[in-house]
Order: sequence, then structure tokens, then C-alpha cells
Amino acid sequence: MTAYPHLSSPLDLGRTTLRNRVVMGSMHTGLEDRAWDTNKLAAYFAERARGGVGLIITGGYAPSRTGWLAPFGGKLTTKTEAYRHRVITKAVHAEGGKIAIQILHAGRYSYTPFSVSASAVKSAINPFKPKALSGKGVERTIDDYVNTAKLAEFAGYDGCEIMAGEGYFLNQFLAPRVNKRTDEWGGTPANRRRLPVEIVRRIRAAVGPEFVIVFRLSMAELVEKGQTFEEIIALAKELEEVGVDIINTDIGWHEARVPTIVTSVPRAAFVEFTAKIARAVDVPVCASNRINMPEVAEEILTRGDAALVSLARPLLADPEWANKAFENRADEINTCIACNQACLDHAFGNKKVSCLVNPRAGSETTLRLLPTRRAKRVAVVGAGPAGLSAAVNLAERGHTVDLFEADDRIGGQFDIARRIPGKEEFDESIRYFQRKIELTGVNLELGRRVTATELLDGGYDSVILATGVRPRIPNIPGIDHPMVLSYAELVKQSRPVGKKVAVIGAGGIGYDVSEYLVTEGHPTLKLDEWKEEWGVDADDEQVQGQLKRPNPAPAARDVVLLQRKSTPFGKDLGKTSGWVHRAALKAKGVEQVGGVNYERIDDAGLHISFGENRENPRVLEVDNVIVCAGQESVRELEEPLRAAGIDLHLIGGADVAAELDAKRAIDQGTRLAARL
Repeated sequence: MTAYPHLSSPLDLGRTTLRNRVVMGSMHTGLEDRAWDTNKLAAYFAERARGGVGLIITGGYAPSRTGWLAPFGGKLTTKTEAYRHRVITKAVHAEGGKIAIQILHAGRYSYTPFSVSASAVKSAINPFKPKALSGKGVERTIDDYVNTAKLAEFAGYDGCEIMAGEGYFLNQFLAPRVNKRTDEWGGTPANRRRLPVEIVRRIRAAVGPEFVIVFRLSMAELVEKGQTFEEIIALAKELEEVGVDIINTDIGWHEARVPTIVTSVPRAAFVEFTAKIARAVDVPVCASNRINMPEVAEEILTRGDAALVSLARPLLADPEWANKAFENRADEINTCIACNQACLDHAFGNKKVSCLVNPRAGSETTLRLLPTRRAKRVAVVGAGPAGLSAAVNLAERGHTVDLFEADDRIGGQFDIARRIPGKEEFDESIRYFQRKIELTGVNLELGRRVTATELLDGGYDSVILATGVRPRIPNIPGIDHPMVLSYAELVKQSRPVGKKVAVIGAGGIGYDVSEYLVTEGHPTLKLDEWKEEWGVDADDEQVQGQLKRPNPAPAARDVVLLQRKSTPFGKDLGKTSGWVHRAALKAKGVEQVGGVNYERIDDAGLHISFGENRENPRVLEVDNVIVCAGQESVRELEEPLRAAGIDLHLIGGADVAAELDAKRAIDQGTRLAARL
């Protein structure tokens, strides 16, 4: 018996049957754009099909050149391209899975000078102003969608998903924010809905009876002058009438200023929108966004809020997610922590997508963890992200591994991160590694500060130093004052602080610490509190864009965030998550001061000045100063081990002590384990 009976049950669509309710949501990986990456993409999807997913939806493919996401981006417009896709569909079908292609026209989000949209309204996140499509241009675009759907069927796809969310082309026709037309494709809500409805109608008429049509419906746009929910329900009903088989949830536009998928967003935060659509139509509706563990998915299905659940990033993190759930091995799932660092940050930076907690994602053909031909004895020193990834992967390959950790628990910097409000998901990674240690037979010794002599006497073939970092303490007069704490002392040791606090250093840690300080008691926000904080309206069906005035809770402390640089604050934070941290601190009234010289710390507080000439001196009368001024590698063991000639490897913070980088640490540990 599975603990997730609804999630594991088949779904009869009439045209075909899905083996379970798990949908791999669309995510652009960068492998879609070049013909020579087709085999890599096929292996990527095949691994997820083998992992038990019921339906896979590909990254977006444009139906025309004007629909490109970027110059020479992925498209499906010719039979030559369709033949290439057969490699993908055959690989998925060989593993018992089903796969649909997403048809995505970027509209004004296309990063090209020949973009088109409903109207000539420029997006704030794109330098190119689109041209308004003529009436004939609209008709040609409908033909383009139909052509791509027919080619997808020819290529062996089981269906297609029509992307009409995220603020892309069809969403631009649906929302008065962009659609300023007065012809039959605009002017009224009914006219704005005509284009997506007509596309579905004509695709249904053009493809065979078993071809599945999924429609990605924008259910909460979270932008001004968006659709009302009443209009969204009306569209869902019209789509049902013209032959849609599944309605999938889409939340937010790319230019929305409400976070939708970062780790601070509560799990399943938007499912109430999905539930309203599910009650309004008879076709299956799929829930999405921040559903990363099977118990959350099962609860959604049990309540009847949806018939399926869509996971994108969670299947980057663990391709075996579905099988592990159905086999009652949920404690073995490598959970998506919604950090965005290797997935969406890569996608929007025109890099290949991967996953912080699973570097093999997107590299299935090149990063292989095969059984070893010769078992070695390996010592790994440090059970932070780098050491943990190296240890469990080495043991899984068949090596004998001793893992030494000076602390009384594993996790390293993840053990600090999990204590930051909104980053509780990092606890899941610690749980995952703890379970992997048990399953792979790694010998873990906690509270063990191993010496170089012990390592040299241990008979190890290789030693891996993953000893991490320690906070760097800057040379400021009075830095040893009792009011001064390092970030580790504050967060990990829960040292008490006063009501007025200065934070030295505005990198990622400085932002995390500031959020920690302004949140009293550091609770995880309940969903209703989170919606108030960010201004999400799920109740009023007449409000445009599902927005209301944000009402953030008052800050628990007065915080001043300081940096030596004169550059903009937070510019080096994650591309898709940095704005969330900046907005959160702004909402809490955190003062940000740049171009600072730190003069001294004394009973009066923190003395600062500005510029090369140390002008405009100022005293911050604070109760505490928290130091977040970087890190130093912990590598005291390196010199004696190298002198003894042992096979030695440094990974993670022990290798490079720049801004904390778990992505690099886990990637280093995994790749080292693959080649040792």
C-alpha cells in the first residue's frame, strides 16, 4: 500500500490514460535550442520517465521566428526539426512515460528586435518594443500554432501544452495591461479571449483523436491591469467547450513584484486559485507552484482542489521523485529547496539549467555515478554541502567512506541557512543527506575534530578536505567589543540582540541576517500572513491581477545594513530571487548605507565615515553589530597532508572562501566522487 493513493492513481483522459497524477511541469533547460543537444535532452527526459512521472511537458518551443524567446531559440516549425524530436519521444516512451511539447510564443518577452504582441506596449523587463500584430498577423499566428501542434504529433508527442501564462504572448492578448486593441481580438474580455480559444479550437480540429491538449492558464497574474478572476473562469469554461483535455495552473508574470516560486513562498501557496477553476469546469485541472513533497501533493488531491499536480524544479532535484513516493520512500527524496540558483538563474542568464542539490540534472550523459572498478578507502573531513555530496556519492559508487564532522550535526552552512526565516526548506536537504548516509553505509563521526596524524595513520587512499569556512573578522578598532557578534554566533548559537542593530556586509549573508533580525521569533509565515505581506487577493473575483495593497508586519528591530562599496545594494544576489530579498528588507524599513568606512566600535555604537577623505562622520547608536564581512577557508590540515604526499582534494569553502556558494560546493563534491 502506498501512502499516497490519490497521487499514484491513474487518470483516464478519454483519449489516453496517465499512469499517475504527477506531471513534470515545463522548464526551459537550454538544451532545446541547439540540435546537437537533442540526445542530452532525450536522456534528461528519459531519466524522469524512468523515475515514474505520469506526464512530462517539455520546455517551450516557439511556433514561429517572431515567437522566439531569444535569437535562434528552440522552435518547431519544420518536418526536419520534428524528425529530431523523435529521439526524445522514443526515449520517454521506452520508459513507459508520456510527453507533451509546450508551444510557447514569447510575444513582447522575446529578446529580439522583431517581437510582436497584441499592442505596441513595451515590457519593463525587455529593451525591445514589440510591434502590434495586424489582423492578418493574428490569423498567421493561429496557423503557426496549428502547424507546430501537427508537427508535434508527427514527432511522436502524446500532446501539447499551449502556454498562456507568465505574461507571454497569449497572456498579453488576455490582459488589458497589454491588449489595447479595438478590433475583434480586443476591446472586451470576450474579444481578448478569442485568440487562445480559437487556437485550441483549430488545433483540436487538426490533430488526431488521441492527441492531448493541455492549456497553461494564468490563474493569478499578480500585475496591475491584469485579468479579473471572473474573466479567468470564463476562459476556462470556453476552453473546455472547444476541446482542452487538461487545464494547468500558471501563476504570475515575469514582471510581477510578488514572489511565486522562491523558497520563502509557502508550499502550495496558490492552490486556492486552482481549486476555484477545478470547481468551475469538468476537465482535469493541474495544481502548480511550490509543491515539492508528496504529502503536499496528496493533500491537494484528497481535498479535490485539483486532479493532478505539476512539479518542475522538484524533478530537477530528484528524477526518482514519483517512484520514491509510491514506494513509501519519501524520506529519500532529494527535495527542491526553491533556491533558483542553478535552474532559473541559469535560464534567465542564457546558461544551461541544472540544480543546486542535483548537479547531474541536464548532464545525465556526462556526469555519471557508475559503480567503481576498484574500491578505495576515502576520508572526507567536513559534513557541509560539499563533504556530504562527496561522501554519499563515493559510497554509492562502492567506495568505503569515513566522514568526520567537528560539529554535533551535519549540514555546515545549510545548518545556518535553515534557521533563516523563509529558508526552512534547507532542513529537507539535511534530512536527505542524513538518510543517504544511512543507506550508503558512510561511517559518520560527529563531534570529531580529526587530526592530520589520524588521517595519515588511517590508511586512506584519498583524503577530501571539505572543512568549509569561518566568518572573516575585519580589522576594525573595537571589533572585540561585547556588542559585536559574527553571523554564525547570532544565527547558530541564537545569541540575544537588542532592538537596534547594525549589519556589516551586504552580501547574501548580510541580507539573510537582516531578514532574521527584522522577523520577531523568526516564525515561518502562515499562508494568510504571507498573502497580507505581499498583497495577494484570492477572494475578490472582480479585482484586476489578483492584487491588493501589501500590508507587511512591522519590523521587530531597527536594522541598518552597511557595505564598503558604493555600488547598488544586492546587485550580486540571485537573478530571480535577489529582488525578493531587496523588496522584503525595504518593506521592513531596513536602512541601507553604502560607501562606508568603519572607523571604530565602542560603547557609543558603530562609528562610520564616507569617502576617501573620511567625511561626514556618523555614529550609529546600536545595541549590537553583526559581522557578515565574508569568510576564510578552514584548511589547517592541508599543509601537513600535502607534505606527507597523500592524495588530497579540497572542495567547497575549503577550496574557495568567496561568498557562500552551495551550488559550487555540491557540484565539486559530486564531480570529484564521479572521477575518484
